Amino acid sequence: MLSKTLLIFASVASSVLAAPAACSAPNTKARTPTLPLSGDAKELTNPPDGLKLLHIALGFGIQNYTCTAQGAKPNATGALAVLYDARPLYPKQGARSLSEAQFAALPGDVLAQHAVPLNLDNTQNRADPAHPGASLTSPFPAPAGLQVDGVDKPLEYIGHHFFNDKGVPSFFLDNGAIFMTSKKDEAVDAPASASSGPDGTGAVAWLKLSATDAAVGPAKFVYRVLTAGGNSHGCANGAGDDSTSYTATYWFYG
Repeated sequence: MLSKTLLIFASVASSVLAAPAACSAPNTKARTPTLPLSGDAKELTNPPDGLKLLHIALGFGIQNYTCTAQGAKPNATGALAVLYDARPLYPKQGARSLSEAQFAALPGDVLAQHAVPLNLDNTQNRADPAHPGASLTSPFPAPAGLQVDGVDKPLEYIGHHFFNDKGVPSFFLDNGAIFMTSKKDEAVDAPASASSGPDGTGAVAWLKLSATDAAVGPAKFVYRVLTAGGNSHGCANGAGDDSTSYTATYWFYG
């Protein structure tokens, strides 16, 4: 499913170029956000000194898997997600800031309260909310904000996350000013307290990814942290594709 979806990226990019501009610069007096810790014995390595935090994005979408046979180990085949500007909600950023606990719970709350913001495939029972397979021809809707419960105005749309036709995790933000193709450097398990998905699937791992030589723009590293949902349902139903809804925050440094 995912390989077919990736072929439509060229048309997706054209719609992204029409998206609103990125968020304005944060208040210079605001507290500098600190990358969350998982509590694991081994934490993700911090970005190198001298880099700037470019974005804190809330990613909301699906993780994709393939099963070769009943009882087999699911193979991760990528992800699709819409990215929203979550930095104004980080504690002590301004009038819209959340508390520490509220911000940490944000991905799980959004996953529990909102439908996946993708165009879904309504064939072959793929409309099941627990298995939200994306449309193979046009997975991303027109750019729009995300209204979060308890927040005064929608989170601003800033881009998309997808895997390209070579299976490379990619991020397209700020109308193309950041087009980060990346590779996984590190992973740690999500905390035991992380929120499960609406169908009970556990939270995917926290990741550190670095930019490849093909990346465009200032982003050098991106961290996937504060994950909720996204683990595979398993292969009890035999061979085939499967998708699981997830949310996470993505921290971009450059």
